[in-house]
Amino acid sequence: QVQLVESGGGLVQPGGSLRLSCVASRFTFSMYTMNWYRQAPGKERELVASITGGGGSTNYADSVKGRFTISRDNIKNTVYLHMNSLKPEDTAVYYCNARIQATMRWGQGTQVTVSS
Repeated sequence: QVQLVESGGGLVQPGGSLRLSCVASRFTFSMYTMNWYRQAPGKERELVASITGGGGSTNYADSVKGRFTISRDNIKNTVYLHMNSLKPEDTAVYYCNARIQATMRWGQGTQVTVSS
């Protein structure tokens, strides 16, 4: 059974930084694009950032470009989301995701709250 386990969320002041981690297991991690999504209360889940299997290509939602960076370590089977200059509107549950054999796989999510 594919497993994705996120960590690193928490409460941070506006302008602060956090690094989210997602450890993957039970699939060939380096072969798959990995994604970070987020879902704020009352809103739909949105794609925040993606990184290809080898790490050579990344994409970001316009709302986070220049502030967030996605990276991966294929030795540690881990994908990261480095978040800088955080804003209150970044408050959400952040989910790690991969589409494996036509099935969307999700972690349990980690809460990020940006508030003074």
